[in-house]
Amino acid sequence: MKNCKLIITLFLIFSSAQLAHSITLVKAVEESWTSKAPLPLSCWGIIAVNEKIYAIAGSGDYNNITYSNNAVFEYDPNLDNWAIKNIMPTKRYSFALVAYQNKIYVIGEPDGLNQVYDPETDKWENKTSMPTPRTQLEANVVNNKIYLIGGRTGGAHSTVALNEVYDPETDTWTTKAPIPYPVVQYASAVVDNKIYVIGGQDEYEMPLNLNVNQIYNATTDTWNFGAPIPKLVWQAAADATTGELAPKRIYVIGGLPSADLIGVDWNQIYNPESDTWTDGEAMPTARFQLDVTVLNDRLYVMRGSPFFNLSGTYSYENEQYTPVNYIPEFSSTTSLLITLVALLTVALVYRLRGAYR
Repeated sequence: MKNCKLIITLFLIFSSAQLAHSITLVKAVEESWTSKAPLPLSCWGIIAVNEKIYAIAGSGDYNNITYSNNAVFEYDPNLDNWAIKNIMPTKRYSFALVAYQNKIYVIGEPDGLNQVYDPETDKWENKTSMPTPRTQLEANVVNNKIYLIGGRTGGAHSTVALNEVYDPETDTWTTKAPIPYPVVQYASAVVDNKIYVIGGQDEYEMPLNLNVNQIYNATTDTWNFGAPIPKLVWQAAADATTGELAPKRIYVIGGLPSADLIGVDWNQIYNPESDTWTDGEAMPTARFQLDVTVLNDRLYVMRGSPFFNLSGTYSYENEQYTPVNYIPEFSSTTSLLITLVALLTVALVYRLRGAYR
């Protein structure tokens, strides 16, 4: 009997070790682009929340209903399909979009509205408007606060250096250190609690496209600079991978080059740790005024336009990018099996430990 128990225990230990070892044998995949189900309508922004992606402020005809900058759609990457959700209470455009604690914050525009969408309840609510209404800016979350930097307060030549911070817990606003180079239509992302404001345009006196990489440390309320982006763009999009399934990197996708009015397919990758840039595989559909969001360390790039100022020409493309050195996730079944074998092994070892003395 003791020999039988010993054999079972050794088998379970060996099986657990083999399953655990298989994790180390998973190879990182090569970078690639994959076309997914296109957007139902043109929209102003996309954001990932709870394994889904939401397209906000869609316009056009859908299911015999006409929407005007107020449609909301939910994308399920596992099923590769879209579903219509509750419309926005206000028709909106040119706002900043960010997710915080599984809710979506839509902030900005000329009226400075601050509206929050809860995907779980499919409901909207109004919050305190931003102190200085602005457009053509981005929103980023650091340390449970939402930062809105730069942007435009009105028409041409109204770029500002403002750095206003919203606290969702208290529904209040404060002002922090202004950005050194005021910009609009920039790309931005967060890595290790620092906000990276990349490229954009300063047109306070005259339009000037910038290649600066401005880094904000929210803990110290200070700014410094990283390596400038190699290929200057504005109206590009950016987001960052987390380091869980792909290395921590910032991806600046598409945009308009400095002297051209045609969207590009560039995929510029920034490594914050080494402060260096590399080129990734080009995006299949060249465009600007696009948006990007990260889900499970894969990038989803949607919307945009191929040409500057070409009225009515929009891209409905939904293109998924798998980054360099991406490591595929284990299935839930594999993870459960590994855990079960490990637990059984430990239990039997403790139960039988006295049998072999």
